[in-house]
Amino acid sequence: MPISEIQLPVTERYMDLSLLFWGKQDCDPGHYWGPGLRDMYIVHYVHSGSGQFRLGELSYELHAGQGFLIIPGALVYYKADEHNPWTYSWVGLKGLHAKSLLQRAGMNHSSPIFEASEYRDFFETVYEQFHHAFEAYPNSGDLVSQSLLYQYMARLVACNRQSASPPHAVNTKEIYISKAVTFIENSYSLPISIQDIAKFVGLDRTYLSGIFKAQFGVSLQAFLLRFRMNRAVELLHHQELTIGDIARSVGYTDPFLFSKMFKRVIGTSPRASRDHINRTI
Repeated sequence: MPISEIQLPVTERYMDLSLLFWGKQDCDPGHYWGPGLRDMYIVHYVHSGSGQFRLGELSYELHAGQGFLIIPGALVYYKADEHNPWTYSWVGLKGLHAKSLLQRAGMNHSSPIFEASEYRDFFETVYEQFHHAFEAYPNSGDLVSQSLLYQYMARLVACNRQSASPPHAVNTKEIYISKAVTFIENSYSLPISIQDIAKFVGLDRTYLSGIFKAQFGVSLQAFLLRFRMNRAVELLHHQELTIGDIARSVGYTDPFLFSKMFKRVIGTSPRASRDHINRTI
């Protein structure tokens, strides 16, 4: 049962749509997963063979050229056929626009299946394209893979025969969350507070924190902290920057407080992380 999956480092760099991992598996007869839950969207595409996919009370028999969607928090089960087991590839993704893009593709709880139709050639080869992105472009593989992810979503939308209708109206809460994320992206290097973010968005901080946690599963404070520390990790690659320089670049005037928060989030001190980076270069 050969299986291959590539996990990408968790990053908040691409807020709108972010690639988490991709993989491919030649399943043994009767191989199954679940029933269980996942905390991100995962799109599977069937290359060959057949199998069964269940989402809640709905059940589908699928074959080559079709695909299915795993929805965060939804109970799913899928199993390879006993006589003609499937080979499938998958893409894990998240982001502010992930749900709305999948809805444009006609995919949701009541309709989690798609037909690749005339775009089958793309879905057959996109797994290898993701691999090639990081092998051929080691310094910019994330940019190439991000482009591929948008192409992937565009094909899904194109597969939906009803997608010619106007895109659905954006949820008001999504607009608030998007504004908060944009503010963080543009202002993380300043000593901003949660109150500053709420004021920019135009909401009470408690309400904003509530809808933010419902969307991402973490508090707004934790999101801001993680965003800053991810950026700090990137800056550690620049040897000319001191720890104090990096602290100030991500919104901390006190380098000791920065080091404390960095270790809490990343698990090691900034200096130890830089030493690790130097050893792997």
